[in-house]
Amino acid sequence: MLTLLIPDLRAQSSMRYRRTHLEDYEDRTIRYGFLFAAPITRFNIKYSDAYVNADSAYQLYSPNKAGFRVGFILNTIMSERFDIRVTPAVSLYSRSVESRYPGGATKSEVRESTWVDFPVLLKYKSKRRRNSRMYMVGGASLGLETNVRRREVAGSSRLLTKNKDLAVEYGIGFEQFFEFFKFAPEIRFSHGLVNLFEPVQGNTANIGLQKLRTHTVTLYLNFE
Repeated sequence: MLTLLIPDLRAQSSMRYRRTHLEDYEDRTIRYGFLFAAPITRFNIKYSDAYVNADSAYQLYSPNKAGFRVGFILNTIMSERFDIRVTPAVSLYSRSVESRYPGGATKSEVRESTWVDFPVLLKYKSKRRRNSRMYMVGGASLGLETNVRRREVAGSSRLLTKNKDLAVEYGIGFEQFFEFFKFAPEIRFSHGLVNLFEPVQGNTANIGLQKLRTHTVTLYLNFE
């Protein structure tokens, strides 16, 4: 009798393990959620003629710096394979431009800022395998700086940047369905299209710079 019960218990345990969660997920057109993210960001620099002719620095670069992002998710299900996804978020960035001089001297111009980002993305989903599936996203993001400083006077030595940005974004993620929510880690790449550099006559931080565009790689933790 005991021998007959053991296989039956194993079968029931296996069925519980393979239970499909949130089976009605696709029945609702609009889904909401929230996100936390860790961006790694920097400037892509295009040098000016002054970098060669008027500055003694032998290296001018922008190092990768970590930031923080928190936001909301509005996901509209269009079909079995496609969604429209909007993820407005508040982002804290610290980007810098650093110069190195012969003899070991360095100079760093840091731009700390708070941005509100409005990505609009098209999402392509793979076929769901019980409680998991892969997806890809791509689209554009509008960024607005919220803590804009008053314009510094000519002759200041602070790095100045514009307060609006437009970026192309794309990435890949993995969705895992649980009993009461869906969790999706995601990697997304962002390439700024706008030249954020704002030249000011007499600003010593301008030397050697012609264009500054943003480049960001972000790890997202999405909850719906």
